[in-house]
Amino acid sequence: MATVVDCPTCGKKVEWSEKNKYRPFCSERCKQIDLGAWAEEKYSIPAVTPPADPDEDGSAH
Repeated sequence: MATVVDCPTCGKKVEWSEKNKYRPFCSERCKQIDLGAWAEEKYSIPAVTPPADPDEDGSAH
């Protein structure tokens, strides 16, 4: 049985198999829309600044 996933762009059900050359997308169009969003830096992972280490005061011990 083939795995079925949702197209990341439009949500259409797509069979994840070698028959679908655009997987995980449903079509060339959806693949290009996603590539365009990536190129425009619309996808990002928020950076988290770690808390300051209270033992580090900048001086050598």
